Amino acid sequence: MDLDAFEEVNRGDWNRLDSLTRQRRLHGREADELLSLYQRTSTHLSMIRSVAPESALSNELSMRLSRARTKFTGARSNVLEDVARFFVISLPAAFYRIRWLTVVVGVVFVAVAWLFGAWVVNTPGVIAALGSDEEIRRYVEEDFVNYYSENPAASFAGLVWTNNAWIAVQAVAFGITGIWGPFILYQNAQGVGMAGGMMASYDKLDVFFIYILPHGFMELTAIFIATAAGLRIFWAWVSPGVRTRSQALAEEGRSLITVALGLVLVLFVSGLVEGFVTPSPLPVWLRIGIGFLVFALYWVYTLVLGRRAVRAGYTGDLADEDRGASVLTA
Repeated sequence: MDLDAFEEVNRGDWNRLDSLTRQRRLHGREADELLSLYQRTSTHLSMIRSVAPESALSNELSMRLSRARTKFTGARSNVLEDVARFFVISLPAAFYRIRWLTVVVGVVFVAVAWLFGAWVVNTPGVIAALGSDEEIRRYVEEDFVNYYSENPAASFAGLVWTNNAWIAVQAVAFGITGIWGPFILYQNAQGVGMAGGMMASYDKLDVFFIYILPHGFMELTAIFIATAAGLRIFWAWVSPGVRTRSQALAEEGRSLITVALGLVLVLFVSGLVEGFVTPSPLPVWLRIGIGFLVFALYWVYTLVLGRRAVRAGYTGDLADEDRGASVLTA
């Protein structure tokens, strides 16, 4: 198809569509014309995408259609309905689709952390290389525990939340590289493993778990989820299947940015646990129990609501009216 000739023939319809879209009010006949031109232009876009999906003309028509769709759809639904749809359908479906990859990432993290911890404990000279005996003792006997209570609980929870949420969003958004997520995972596993190794070397491993587990159950799981989401986007680029790479990236990217948004809320809850529960005077069993309960609730939410949503055909992607639909032609 000659795109220049095609554009020359249909440019009048597209300009008329723009003109009607810009009008403040439409009479009955004009509204009918807008819908007719919208459908016609959708068909034009589908035809262009079949031969030049990444062309400037394709992008231009997509923008025109988006503006026209906003004109005749207006506010599509109640805000509360959209929020409910996000939390009951879109978010659990997106979490559910990466559940097994999340588990695999978690197992790899634990293995790497354990290896670093064992290296610190069993390799002569490692502890000495990390600092003097006085410095290490101060860390394991004072600094490790004091870290969770040296700032007011509310400000500490907010700081932890924003930091971890930023890490999670990066892991998803830069997941297409295939490097950033695993790099973040490795850094965190190294830090946790070496901290545990130092505590174990001074017979403080029980203290390590008492102060890591209450918030760590969910906080670390959130990092696993973010890494899994990023790797899913990377794999969509490497192996798109029957879809074009641009289609695969768009679909997986939209679905998994839903994961990033959900993790902001998940990490908010984790931050509250770290700020208010981890350093609290509550019994150890209760602190760990609260952390495990948050962790268990996440998996119940994902497996129950997520399975239901995925079986109903949802993936966490935007609805058709939000992402735009293509008209198929023979």
